[in-house]
Formats: sequence, structure tokens, C-alpha cells
Amino acid sequence: MLDFRSKIVAKFCLVALIALPALATRENHVEPDQSVDEPVLEKQTPAVKAPEPGAAGLSVVQAIPLPGVEERIDHLAVDVQRRRLFVAALGNNTVEVVDLNKGVRVRSIPGFHEPQGISFVPDNNRIFVANGKDGSCDMLDGDSFHRVQNVNFAEDADNVRYDPAAKLIYVGYGSGALGILNATDGRRLGDIKLAGHPESFQLEKSGSRIFVNVPAAGHIAVVDRRKNALLSTWAVERARSNFPMALDEPGRRLFVGCRKPPRLLVYDTTTGKLAADLGICNDTDDIFYDPARKLVYVACGEGVLNIVQQKGADQYQPLAGIPTAAGARTALFVPEFNRFY
Repeated sequence: MLDFRSKIVAKFCLVALIALPALATRENHVEPDQSVDEPVLEKQTPAVKAPEPGAAGLSVVQAIPLPGVEERIDHLAVDVQRRRLFVAALGNNTVEVVDLNKGVRVRSIPGFHEPQGISFVPDNNRIFVANGKDGSCDMLDGDSFHRVQNVNFAEDADNVRYDPAAKLIYVGYGSGALGILNATDGRRLGDIKLAGHPESFQLEKSGSRIFVNVPAAGHIAVVDRRKNALLSTWAVERARSNFPMALDEPGRRLFVGCRKPPRLLVYDTTTGKLAADLGICNDTDDIFYDPARKLVYVACGEGVLNIVQQKGADQYQPLAGIPTAAGARTALFVPEFNRFY
């Protein structure tokens, strides 16, 4: 069962779950909590509508209200073991904590400054939150949610990634750098310089490369994280504003979402050459690759979840999109749960 999580610009926000019934199991299914009263909506953008089962059998199965959360929310992270979802509520300056067993929001953590990127470190139960407004990165205790460390970057701390093998946190920030933090104590260890502000970036698991979208420079930067040095750059020529990214490491394919015009570009990670190019909806900010189903999920702020079938390394077929809501351009795919939030 696969779930989708949507962010909606409204008086309060919702987390939407999109399910893939063909792979659902009763063990993984999260039923809505009938004991929780939903707040009354007043003059709001319509919530996610549950369509008939669409592409690949996907359909909306649940919406989790986030009462009191206003304006845009950004990226998400998950604690798989304790089944908790963390939501960076950028416009609300909070991080929302959702209990996925009960399907309810259980905590709203205040005191952030436009939180954007977020990552959970299961090894030591820590949450890293990047703040766009003041350029800082907070390290939180995963039980008390108290801040145990704060690192100040130059400006616009954005996407966050965790390297479990090296126990390092990478934070994209400012006019062009990846900051490196010790994931155990939050100490700042160094930087990797880039030609412009980094948007989404992905780390190889079996290799040492980091692929980084650098839209201001019109390229993808390829970084060696053992040497903390730039290896090469791949030009993004078919479109501009390359923001989201996903990696099929075994298949040696990198998926890059562009906004101007809206395109999904597929690169060969061995050669750096463009392998495929297809149209998507407007305003994408998150892409995920599902290796079990050979599907690419593209969350678009236009109000559509685009779904693309991978027929071969260089062959892709767009499937019917799933309606979401205007502004729902960020999401999280959790393969351990077979859910998309």
C-alpha cells in the first residue's frame, strides 16, 4: 500500500495518503482515527479529493489534518521504527509531528525560521532542520524535541541529507555550498563549494558521489564526498530551474525535475549524458523513484501527482496523473511502508 502526502496552502493543512491497493497488506494499513474531530473549514482551498483508483492503482485513502498550520509547508522526514512523520511547516515556522499509527498530529514544535529541509537520524534519534530565513540548522532530540545544537550557515539553509555510513549530515545553503555536520553531535566539519545555491541533491550508497541540482548555474554538480571536491558538472540544456531530483543507483539513472518548461530529464550517471526527456505538470519540488514498481513519482504544485512508468533504462511512459491540490509540490515516499505522503 502506497501513500501520498500533500501540502496545501489554506487556513490549515492536510497530509494526504495515496494507496496502491495491489501491494497493500493489513499489517501496513493505517486507518483514520475516528475518535479525532476534524476542524471546521472556513473559506479554504478544497482539500485533497479522493479520485477513483488511477495510475498504477493509486488512490487517496486518508487525509490527516494539521490544525492551526497556515501557509506553505516544505519537506518531510520519517522515523520508520516509531512510525512518526516530521513536517517542515515553512510558513508556520513550526515542525509538525504526526503519529502514523493513529493518523493524527501529536506535536507542533515552534521556534523555527522558515524551516525547509528536514532529516531524521535513527542511529541517535536526532532531527536536523534547516531554516531558510536565518540560514541556521537545528539539531533536535527526537524524544523531548529540545534543541541540542544550532549551526549558523551564511543564509538560506535548505535541503538536508544523511549519510548513514559516514554518520554525516549535508546541508545545502547560501549562494553555493554543501555544509557538512557531524550527525552525532552536530559539529560543523566543513563545506563543499558550488557555483550557486543547491536545490535537491542525492547521495550514492555504494559510491562516493553526490549529485546536486544547481539551477542558478544551469547544471548538475557531481561531488566526491570522500575528497569534498567537485568532480564535474553536467549541463542542463533542455530546460531551466532544475529543482527536485531522485536517483536510481543500480540502474545508473538520475531523475531531474525542471520547471521552465516543466520537464522530467533522465541522465545516465555513468556518462552524464541525457537519456530521456518528457513533459510533466507545473511547479515540481519533489521526485521519488520506486524500484519495486519501476515508477517515478513527480509531485507538482499545479495540483497533480505525475506518475511515470520506467519501461527500460531509457524508455518511460507517462501514466494518468493523480489529482492532489494546488501547492502540493512536496511529498515523501516511504518504501518501508509502501506509502506516499
